Amino acid sequence: MPLLEKIVISDFRNIEFQELLFSPNVNCISGNNGEGKTNLLDAIYYLSMTKSAFSTSDRYNFRYGTEEFSIGGTYRMQNGLESSFSANVRSSGEKKFRRDGKQYSRISEHIGALPVVLVSPSDTALVSESGEERRRFANSVLSQMDREYLYSMQQYNRLLSQRNAMLKSSAPDSGLMEIIDMKMEEAAGPIFRARKKFAEDIGPAVAEYYNVLSSGKETAGIEYRSDLNEERLSSVLKRNSGRDATLKYTTSGIHRDDFIFTMNGHPIRRCGSQGQQKSFLVSLKFAQYEIMKESYGFPPMLLLDDVFDKLDMTRISCLLSMVAGNEFGQIFITDSNKVRMSAMVDSLTADRAYYETSGGVFTKL
Repeated sequence: MPLLEKIVISDFRNIEFQELLFSPNVNCISGNNGEGKTNLLDAIYYLSMTKSAFSTSDRYNFRYGTEEFSIGGTYRMQNGLESSFSANVRSSGEKKFRRDGKQYSRISEHIGALPVVLVSPSDTALVSESGEERRRFANSVLSQMDREYLYSMQQYNRLLSQRNAMLKSSAPDSGLMEIIDMKMEEAAGPIFRARKKFAEDIGPAVAEYYNVLSSGKETAGIEYRSDLNEERLSSVLKRNSGRDATLKYTTSGIHRDDFIFTMNGHPIRRCGSQGQQKSFLVSLKFAQYEIMKESYGFPPMLLLDDVFDKLDMTRISCLLSMVAGNEFGQIFITDSNKVRMSAMVDSLTADRAYYETSGGVFTKL
């Protein structure tokens, strides 16, 4: 499994310059809110996923007054050898990722090399916001595990943009539209199959983790809703062609899929309390960890941002023990309460490292 041994961060968020060495097991970052704990986790996430977990645009990631940021990491890979990965981003929009000094021809080629799972307070958007958030979650998981899925998503999104541009034109070419629809159907097939299997795989794992958190009081589940459950994409697009022409965008297709989170068979968004929703979201992310671990054959890196504020200590301890199992992966934990965090972690493993942060500066304790 890739283990992050060292990270070097320059001008990312509130971090001016930091070079940090990490434990291969558990790394604990404490400090008051707003000091930079989450920014460190986001830098690690960025190096894995080629983008921030919290902002859709890179313009929010530059330290104030700067026009360039860089993140570099030294990892111990599965073969026991070291590899270096780096991201260099400029305000002009230029973005470069390198492995062992060699630049990727396409940044997307890097995704999946450093598998990661992030649990954070922002996960509440998965329940409270639109289906776009849940699709983004599924995409982030599947893109790491499945190269064909990532390629198909890129193809589909490119074709979708072309189709929408045609719908906005005064006189769309019906012949060209037909060709685009056919190619969209080809790209949609692998996406639909992967998402359907994903829901089937992650659903039971979510139910298992939620059962632990709720002491068996409720049953959690996931339903995958897609136009393609009923018919082929070409039929869906043809059936909605009139509405698409009127609204001037593509109203149906794989880009409108949703994952319905349920509790006792009902949407948790409507019937779940805040506590039940938090428990579900933590269960969802730990289930993600489980299926990625099974897919890769080793545990992904686990980033836990302020997770102790979500649930009581007993339940979190139980979850961490379940995740740790026999094969313990690398975990990064942030918490504003250092005493609470150390009480939890010290009982879990003797191999851990502690860091304190203030104003984007990290000190090893």
